[in-house]
Amino acid sequence: MTQQIAHQVTVDFDVPAKMRDGTILRANVYRPVGEGKWPVLLTRLPYGKDLSRSITSLDPLQTARRGYVVIVQDTRGRFTSGGEWEPMRHEDTDGYDTIAWAANLHYSNGQIGLFGGSYLGFTQWAALTQKPTTVKAAIPEMTWNDPFNGVMFRGGAQELGLIGYWYMGLGTDVLMRQYQNEPDPRKFAAALHQYITDLDALGPQGYWSLPLKEFTPFKRNAIAPMFFELYEHYMDRSFTESATIRGKHGQVTVPTLNIAGWYDIFLQDTIENFRILHTEGSTPEARQSKLLIGPWTHGGYFNPIGEINYGTAASAMLINMQYDLATIQQRWFDYYLKGIDNGVASEAPVKLFVMGANVWRDEQEWPLARAVETRYYLHSDGHANTLKGDGLLTTETPADEQPDHYDYDPANPVPTRGGALLMPPEFRPGPWDQRPIESREDVLVYSTPVLEQDVEVTGPITVHLWAISSAPDTDFIARLIDVHPDGYAQNLTDGIIRARYRHATHGGTPSLLEPGKAYEYDIDLWATSNLFKKGHRIRLDITSSCFPRWDRNLNTGHDIGTDSEMAVAHQTILHDADHPSYIVLPIVPQA
Repeated sequence: MTQQIAHQVTVDFDVPAKMRDGTILRANVYRPVGEGKWPVLLTRLPYGKDLSRSITSLDPLQTARRGYVVIVQDTRGRFTSGGEWEPMRHEDTDGYDTIAWAANLHYSNGQIGLFGGSYLGFTQWAALTQKPTTVKAAIPEMTWNDPFNGVMFRGGAQELGLIGYWYMGLGTDVLMRQYQNEPDPRKFAAALHQYITDLDALGPQGYWSLPLKEFTPFKRNAIAPMFFELYEHYMDRSFTESATIRGKHGQVTVPTLNIAGWYDIFLQDTIENFRILHTEGSTPEARQSKLLIGPWTHGGYFNPIGEINYGTAASAMLINMQYDLATIQQRWFDYYLKGIDNGVASEAPVKLFVMGANVWRDEQEWPLARAVETRYYLHSDGHANTLKGDGLLTTETPADEQPDHYDYDPANPVPTRGGALLMPPEFRPGPWDQRPIESREDVLVYSTPVLEQDVEVTGPITVHLWAISSAPDTDFIARLIDVHPDGYAQNLTDGIIRARYRHATHGGTPSLLEPGKAYEYDIDLWATSNLFKKGHRIRLDITSSCFPRWDRNLNTGHDIGTDSEMAVAHQTILHDADHPSYIVLPIVPQA
């Protein structure tokens, strides 16, 4: 059982910790009142340790009442901490040094756990790659291991929606530091007013700024120098090494509880963090790692998710009508830091939520061994444009079929509507009806006949696409959709490929297209778990933009970020016997 509340709590504010280079980082420390030594839970964040919105689903005050010291630290260069703010840099050594400091506090028993989500999850992984011996367990929520897979880039395209919103959201503290020695308060007030104006205008106007190397919201406010450096090092592994955990999992020696969401911006890497440690972990403890996946968005754990109500049992308040998310984390630390035999060790390594069926289920591995990879092929008579077209999706291989055509105009891109987002309020994450998108001529729609029985899809999703473009570079996007009997088109997961990076989505040398030539593309849609119910249809949409989630490919083939010039790309999607295009769905046999 989880330890009951037993302690009064005191809070020490702005406690200093010296890093190896002399920089002072500051933390708030929540701890039980009185003499004694306690296990320590640590999180490190750039969002302000004093701001309640910055704290994760594990509440420091309530956790301290249950017999833990909880430390919440501002990262380097943020709020009360010293040093220069360089996103995703120094977190490995600063994390290691902070852990060593925490282990030696007079009220610490030397047993450390790490917690937190998103950037707070990354600071955990970065520190863990340094092999701190006092850390016994960690809970990284919704975080990445590869900045080329959802942080900075995805399939070679830039995560403009995420990067723009994230950097703009961090701007207040940056401006305060810039103007801290300015004697005229009117200058700071003017800068702050301009920043707020640009932040509010980001969704409606700011994302349209060209060229991206001169991105107006950042250039005018001088809050994100690293954004501009990206264009000097586009898809450059050496530039993003400090932000990368991929390839370093062998250095992690402790068990991790990985928390993910089907509509989270870091879904795939959270799954991979678990899979690698659970199957290939360097120690028996690392191989005890577990995975929890709900129907959630990034930090959005409560119903409704987008437009869908998945039920009370899907909410983090009462997962599977058993535990809230904070209690699940408490049990994890009680077991590994306090040695309380609460059943954690005997629980299944994977707990996932099956959308559509709206049930939780325990699994023994990922991907599911019993899932059958099944190809669903694209078909049409050459007119799959819009949801009123003749696009068809079946398991039958294609014969001689006419290709489909559409024009992609970057001046009129397909707008972002739902999905795995972290963007301004105009762009809501999660499941949203895709029919407004599917009414456009530049969206191809392929649907199965009405299903005669339930079909469960759980696992990784990929699309194999044959396409021709008139442009030397362009994008292709694929989206998996559950079509309800009333026509409601629920997006499940999607992915993008930038043509010049078709063979180098995780870094490498780009290669432009020969216009008019057929190329095959593999588009990673990450993963989902959904029961397509009898009476529903399975649908695949193909298009070339999802803006401003991903930056517009301007179709010129010029260096990315340098263009204001645009060209219309004439796209041809092939689906014949010599060029079969299909989606691979992991079908779980029904009992």
